[in-house]
Amino acid sequence: MARFYITTAIVYTNAPPHIGFALELVQADAVARYRRMLGDEVRFLTGTDEHGTKIMRSALEAGVPTQEFVNRIAGQVGDLATRLNVSNTDFMRTSDRVRHWPAAQKLWRAMAEKGDIYKKSYEGFYCVGHEAFVKQSELIDGLCPLHKSKPELVREENWFFKVTNYTGKIRKMIESDRLRIVPATRKSELLNLLDDAEDVSFSRPSGQLPWGIPVPDDADQTMYVWADALTNYISALGYGTDEAGMAFWPADVHLIGKDIVRFHAIFWPAMLLSAGLELPKSIYVHGFITVNGEKMSKSLGNVINPSELLDRYPADVVRYFMLRELRSTDDSDFSLKNLDNRYNTDLANGLGNLIQRVATLVATKLSGKGVYTADLEATEPAMKQIADDTDYQNAFAQFRLHDAISCVWEKIALANAYLNEREPWKSSFAEASEDRQEGYKTLIVSVAMIAHIAWLLQPFMPATAQKIFSIFGVSPGASLADGQQISVTVPEPLFPRRET
Repeated sequence: MARFYITTAIVYTNAPPHIGFALELVQADAVARYRRMLGDEVRFLTGTDEHGTKIMRSALEAGVPTQEFVNRIAGQVGDLATRLNVSNTDFMRTSDRVRHWPAAQKLWRAMAEKGDIYKKSYEGFYCVGHEAFVKQSELIDGLCPLHKSKPELVREENWFFKVTNYTGKIRKMIESDRLRIVPATRKSELLNLLDDAEDVSFSRPSGQLPWGIPVPDDADQTMYVWADALTNYISALGYGTDEAGMAFWPADVHLIGKDIVRFHAIFWPAMLLSAGLELPKSIYVHGFITVNGEKMSKSLGNVINPSELLDRYPADVVRYFMLRELRSTDDSDFSLKNLDNRYNTDLANGLGNLIQRVATLVATKLSGKGVYTADLEATEPAMKQIADDTDYQNAFAQFRLHDAISCVWEKIALANAYLNEREPWKSSFAEASEDRQEGYKTLIVSVAMIAHIAWLLQPFMPATAQKIFSIFGVSPGASLADGQQISVTVPEPLFPRRET
C-alpha cells in the first residue's frame, strides 16, 4: 500500500474561517478521498496558524486573552471541517506546546547549526496582513496592494535566514519538476520571484511580539510567524518528538492559495534544504473566490460566511458547487443564484432524476430485486463509455477537479440518454413476455451505470454516493461483482427542487 500525504495551509486565527478556506478544505478532501479510492494509505492534515502580531491585536480588540481567542477560532475551523464532511486525519495547532513547539525549535536549531541563521539590524516596511516585510517597490500609492493598508516602518534587530544560500537549488528543482508546481503558470511566476529573493527576517523582538515560540537560546526574540507556521507540516508527523510519522514525509501535495506561494515554494524548501530534509513533491495552487470581481478578504470585509451557507444547503450541495463551478486553479466568482441554478439543473434534474427513475422502475417492474451478471453489459456501448475513467483520472492528476466532476456529469447524461433510448417503462415484464429479457437487461445495466457513477462521486459528494449505494443495495466499488444481488429501496427525492 502506497503512502500519500496531503496538507492544506493552516488557517490564520485572527477571525472566523471564510469561504476561501472552505474551498481549500473540500479541494484537499476530494484529492484525499480519490487517493483512498486508489488504495493508498492517506494522511490528510489541516489546522490553525495561531501566532503573530495580527492575532495578538485581534485578541486585544476582542477584549479576551490571546489563548482564549485562538481556542475559539480553532474550534470554529474544526467545526467547519466537520460540517463539510472533510476526512482529515489530523488537525495541527501551532500553539500546541507538546506536538508543535519542539518541532519548530528543532528545525531552527538545525538551520542555525548549518550556519544559515544570523543576526542583524534591519529597517523595512512590515505588512501586518501578510505577517511579512514587503519591499517599497511592491507598494501601490504606499499601500499593500492585497490588503489596501499602509505597512508599518519597522527598525529592529532580528535573526535572519539565508534563503539566498538555496535559491539556485530550488530553481533547479522547480525547473525539473522535482518540486512540481501546479498550475504551470505559477511555476513561471516563482522562477521570476527567485531572481529577487532575499534573506528573510525570521524573528521579532519578544517585546514587540510576546505571542509566539521563543527562539532557541535567545529569550529576547520570538520566532517570526512563517518560520513557526510552515513547520506544522512536519510537526504533525512527529518531527522533534517521536518521529514515527516522518515515514510519510515528503508530502505529496501542499495545497495552498496563490497569495502564499512565495512562502511555500521558496522559504519552506530553503528551510528544508538547510535542515537536510526532503522537499515536498508538489505544490497545488488554487485561485481566489471573488465577489464582484474582487478577492475575498477578512480585511476588506467582503467575506461569505461558510457556516451560514451550510445552514441553507446540505454539505454535499456546497461541496458540489465549489468543486464544479469554481475552477480549481483560477479565480472564480461566487454567486448564490448560480448555486441555486446548479442545484436544480445538475442535482435535481440530472443526478436526482436518474436515481429516482431507475429506482422506481426496478421497484415496480422487478419488485425491487435483480441480479447483475457481467454478460448483461457486454454488448452495451454506453456502459463501456461510462466505465472509461481516463479523462477523470487525468483531471485529478493535473489538479483540475472541476473537470473531473464534469466527467461524472457526462456519465450521468449518458445514463439518462441510455434510459430514454431504451424506454424500459414501455416493456412488458410479464413472465411470458418476449421483451421481458430486454427490459430486465436495461434496468440492471442502468443500476450498474449508477453504481459506477456513485463510485466516482465519492471524492466530491461522499454522503450522496453512500446513499446511492444504499438505495440499490450494492457494495461500494468501481464495478458490480458478477452475481451481485440488487435490492432497491425507492428513496425520497435526493435533491428536491428549490425555489431560486
